[in-house]
Amino acid sequence: MPANTAERSFTMPSLSLPTIRCRTQSNLHDHPLQSLALSLLRGVAALEVAAGHLRSEIYPGLRSLQDPTLAYQVFAFVTGFAHQAVVVFFLISGWLVGGSLLNRLHQPRALANYAIDRVTRLWTVLLPTLVLILLVGLVIGVAQPGAVDLSPSNHYSAASFVGNLLGLQTFLVPNFGGNYALWSLTYETWYYVQFPLLALVLFGHGRFKRLACAAAFVLLVIVLPKMISMYFMLWLLGAAFSRIELHCGNGLRLVLGLLTMGLFSYYRLTGSNNELVPESFVQDMVCSVPLLLLLSSLHQPVDPFAPRFLRINRIATFFSEFSFTLYVTHLPLIFLAIHIGGKTFGREQLDPFVTPDYLWYGALLLCLVGFAYVFYLAFERNTFRIRRAMKDWLLAPRSNRPTVSVLSPD
Repeated sequence: MPANTAERSFTMPSLSLPTIRCRTQSNLHDHPLQSLALSLLRGVAALEVAAGHLRSEIYPGLRSLQDPTLAYQVFAFVTGFAHQAVVVFFLISGWLVGGSLLNRLHQPRALANYAIDRVTRLWTVLLPTLVLILLVGLVIGVAQPGAVDLSPSNHYSAASFVGNLLGLQTFLVPNFGGNYALWSLTYETWYYVQFPLLALVLFGHGRFKRLACAAAFVLLVIVLPKMISMYFMLWLLGAAFSRIELHCGNGLRLVLGLLTMGLFSYYRLTGSNNELVPESFVQDMVCSVPLLLLLSSLHQPVDPFAPRFLRINRIATFFSEFSFTLYVTHLPLIFLAIHIGGKTFGREQLDPFVTPDYLWYGALLLCLVGFAYVFYLAFERNTFRIRRAMKDWLLAPRSNRPTVSVLSPD
């Protein structure tokens, strides 16, 4: 080869390693893709819980069948992620509720505003839902009209009603009306109490205030069932990731998404999914980390007015807006449907070997979703109006308190 022959040069592609940045504020308005993902997860999680409970109530258990069809096995698998869906709810709640409080912790009346926000968020939906549960119980004959019962062991007693409003179900009172989906609200209610105490311990001002909050927090950890405090760490993980930005390429995002789905599916088949126990906490923590990493990476710029984004966001927002209502109302309606099926058609369960019965299942699921949306229009959609009225009444100076009705269009 001649000496003056030019040497070929090769340019190696640049590899950018993932980086993590901590944010001082969490603001979903700056990250529309992240907001879309959270809305989509909320809506899908609520649908999964409703679909799973409907299947478990009106179809026989998969393990009770000697030779189930492949179609029913797939059906049972797809509708069997209720446990994982509740984990997603905890993570999103920590992300949104915890992140929001950290944003305004040192603002005037931050805790008072936070308390009103949490109470109105729960009770605007939960109070009419408990009334609905009572009415369904009277219709199907499991609740008896008469004198007010104060027994904490009665599923329909006044004590159970109030206890479910205060987040005492599953350890002091039963789930009202047998609505076992309400168990997770116990966890959420106490996380709403525990988190501000912990936040004040870590970021508050004044030694006495911080010591008092620390004592109250420790007391709750001791008094509450241990699984509530254990899963609080999962909720805290969601709050922590509201402050994290993961900068990475689409390849790593794809890996995180596939890893999340793979772990959820693996533990759906092999893990502990019936109740919250230490073993389930470990598996849920393992599943949560890649999901939160994926969410924290969704900050790349997108056009929020692009037609495709608008269509997907409209669907995600629609289902997420009444996800809470769907979560708390679907079981009493399922109980009512089972009662009607037994009285009208002489059967309370569907047959997994009969194809048309799957159409009945689909129709019932649509009814649950449709009723939840109407219920949302009547109650949950008014949460912000009720919240604003309460803040105007309770937090405004007495001389400036408004006289408008809660239902005022203003």
